[in-house]
Amino acid sequence: MGRLFLISLEGNSYKCKHCRAHLALADHIISKSFHCSHGKAYLFDSVVNVTVGEKEDRMMMTGMHTVVDIFCVGCGSIVGWKYEAAHDKNQKYKEGKFILERFKMENPDGTLYTISQDSQLGSDADEP
Repeated sequence: MGRLFLISLEGNSYKCKHCRAHLALADHIISKSFHCSHGKAYLFDSVVNVTVGEKEDRMMMTGMHTVVDIFCVGCGSIVGWKYEAAHDKNQKYKEGKFILERFKMENPDGTLYTISQDSQLGSDADEP
């Protein structure tokens, strides 16, 4: 096992709630209207300090997508997923974008998100 190199972000950043590794800048949020099994999730155009799992087709609220789970490189926790392909042409805007689950992140101000009573089962988005 080699030395772990983490990227530190300048500005308001979301961090892994387990190890506090930087994951994404608040300025890189595309949409806050996504949902996952733990509640809210945000769509980002770029993230750092993650590694990807195996591609799989997953049925979501907005249809079939090919996705890879993304894991924090600092601690190995799953923090969300990346859209590799959307099978519906209306969902193509998600391709190459990342979902970070709010429950898995620390806010830029250092507070944690709590699971809300209205969390939904399944994963995906309301339209942005």
